[in-house]
Amino acid sequence: MKTKVVLKLGDDISTDAIYPGRFMATVLPTETPQYAFIDYKEFNTKLISKQIPANSVIVADNNFGCGSSREQAASTLKGWELIIVAKNYARIFLQNSCNLGLRTIICPIIEAKENDELEIKVTEIINLTSGKKFAIEPLPKARQDIIDAGGLIAYTRKKLLEKATVH
Repeated sequence: MKTKVVLKLGDDISTDAIYPGRFMATVLPTETPQYAFIDYKEFNTKLISKQIPANSVIVADNNFGCGSSREQAASTLKGWELIIVAKNYARIFLQNSCNLGLRTIICPIIEAKENDELEIKVTEIINLTSGKKFAIEPLPKARQDIIDAGGLIAYTRKKLLEKATVH
């Protein structure tokens, strides 16, 4: 899949930066996306005005999604169908992302900046702008299956339907 980097972030991007706590009264997945990175005004404006297509990429360094365990940080990004490529993730954010079907990719040595064109393959990311290749650290199969199904609820539904048709 070919895509574009729409935001480049550094280390320790907290869930409060992704979805600020002051909006915790709004928790419905249909409403939370409007607050994604709201304190990054230019980026948020591009999201709201639909200037950023689905499957665009946010690239981050280490510890993406640190801080609180709020699930809304993942759901707000899922609402825009963004792909997150980070060197690594905070444990709870990664689990919330899997449960919600947010496409998260661990790429420990990724080098990319805003507007770079990327090609995401199963085992590597190719930065088409720089010509460099970066290995992807695969998620455990069970987690990847949940993401691929669209989240834990969709995965469970699929498994129950498969089981029902076998019997």
